[in-house]
Amino acid sequence: MIAISDTTPLNYLVLIGHAGILPILFEKVVIPAAVASELRRARTPEVVRAWMSSPPPWLETRSIATSTTEALDYLGAGEREAILLAEEIGADWLIVDDYEGRLEANRRNLPVIGALRVLDEAARRQLIDLPEVLRKLKETTFYLSPDLMQWLLDRHKKR
Repeated sequence: MIAISDTTPLNYLVLIGHAGILPILFEKVVIPAAVASELRRARTPEVVRAWMSSPPPWLETRSIATSTTEALDYLGAGEREAILLAEEIGADWLIVDDYEGRLEANRRNLPVIGALRVLDEAARRQLIDLPEVLRKLKETTFYLSPDLMQWLLDRHKKR
């Protein structure tokens, strides 16, 4: 199973110390070159830049073959390249949190999963302690509404 990740989900998974769940949930994790660049830029948190300075062996960076992206110019470079790469290689999942990116992926019939659903699946497989991970996530700039957080926690308790 191949997953293409956009910048934001990978950024937050690194920030909370759980990027390592990705190769367990997906056989292969690929990011486009634009995502790699975004994860290395100066305004990216230091811990993420350090992580990207020596990426794990399970993370593959690929350039997109498509040269025309005008139809996706309204998206950020990471979302745009992640969508195009997911189409090019027939990815099983596109990991993206950006609302517009998710809409575009849905329009293109790409299977989309966000950071929260990745964490929910990891919790279902007992790879993480969901309440603790959500607490860590709330300490970042990730927006998680109280209602959604409670729904995830309630769902987790019922398992």
